[in-house]
Formats: sequence, C-alpha cells, structure tokens
Amino acid sequence: MTKILGLSGSLRRASFNSGLLRAAAELAPDGVEIIIGSIAGVPLYDGDDEAANGTPTAVATLNAQLAGADGLLLVTPEYNNGIPGTFKNAIDWMSRGDGLRLFKGKPVAVTGASPGNFGTTLAQTHWLQVLRTLNMRPWWDGRLMVSRAGDLFDADGNLTDQATRKRLAEFVAGFAASIG
Repeated sequence: MTKILGLSGSLRRASFNSGLLRAAAELAPDGVEIIIGSIAGVPLYDGDDEAANGTPTAVATLNAQLAGADGLLLVTPEYNNGIPGTFKNAIDWMSRGDGLRLFKGKPVAVTGASPGNFGTTLAQTHWLQVLRTLNMRPWWDGRLMVSRAGDLFDADGNLTDQATRKRLAEFVAGFAASIG
C-alpha cells in the first residue's frame, strides 16, 4: 500500500483546496491511500516558544503522519501570487530540528484550486524553492491547476465537476505510480 500524506493550505471550512484534497483521497487508485492531515492548530512559529515548550502537538502529529507516508501531496491556494502564510508556517514548523530529515528525498506533488483564471500557477512555482531547500523529490511529470473553481465546487467545497475529477484521478494515479 502506497501512503501519501495530503495537506491543504487552507483553513476555510468550504475551501476549494480542502475539497480538492478530499476528492483526491476518494479518487486514489487501488493500493493507494491518501491520509488527510491538517495544518489547523499549528501556531505561528516562534523560536522562543519552541525553546520553552518544544514541538506543538499539531506539528508532532503532522511529523508522525509524514514519517509514515511514502509521499507528500501539497494542495495549495494562491494568496497574493504566492504560498499562503499559514501553509508555509506549518511546513516551517515541521522542518525544525529532527523534522528536516522527514522531508529529505520524499516524493512530493503540488496542485491547487483557485477562483481565478490561472489556477495556482504562481503558488505552485513558489513552492519549488521551498521543496528544493527541504531536499525533496518533486514529481515533474504531472501538473494540475484548477482554475475557475467557483464553477467546479458546490457550496460545501466538494468537487462536483466530472472533467476535473477525471483529471485529478489521473494526476493522483501518476504521482502514486512515480512513488511505487
């Protein structure tokens, strides 16, 4: 069984990106499990707090999930043409100290959904320098940017567009096959 940790970079209840991640988990091929992690509860990074209190529980949970995963799927919104601060903050916390070794050589894929016309092109590109620094193994063979998400998701953030679901299923299968 190939296990992939999936993280959405949005905290919003009806987030397009959280919906995209849920759909990815539903559409994963046989033999592939996408474990949906959560960045909710990860505090803003503060070195003084880390020194005094250690790793927060939410971060320890994410690190344990990453340690047990064969790959990482980042489902990123795009805020102001880049990575959302809350998402980057969670990865920064996870990579502290011994957590950095969890990222080294780990296969990673990036996708995302946006209400705009360009999907999450700039945020996905912005992630590349972070993934390089973490010494991860990006999957270059597939790319999925979901644009005009307001037309593809319902009011609860569920992906309802069949063509996009098909593209997502192919994306997840391709990424999983690259890990295997």
